[in-house]
Amino acid sequence: MKPEYDLTKMKSCPNPYAKKLKQQVNLPLEIEVIEYFEKKAQEKGISYQQLINLYLQDCVKSKREISF
Repeated sequence: MKPEYDLTKMKSCPNPYAKKLKQQVNLPLEIEVIEYFEKKAQEKGISYQQLINLYLQDCVKSKREISF
């Protein structure tokens, strides 16, 4: 590998993964919901935000319906 590379001649291109990027949102969640996901995430060794995202992705993929 070269110690230095000349990137001045490089062309820019749009990010092909731009549609797959995450969007930050603020959700008011009950404390018991956050505590539940924090506990489960700690057991799995991931952040609770990642766990909530994985859970919501699963809901979308399985087209889970909301039950009250």
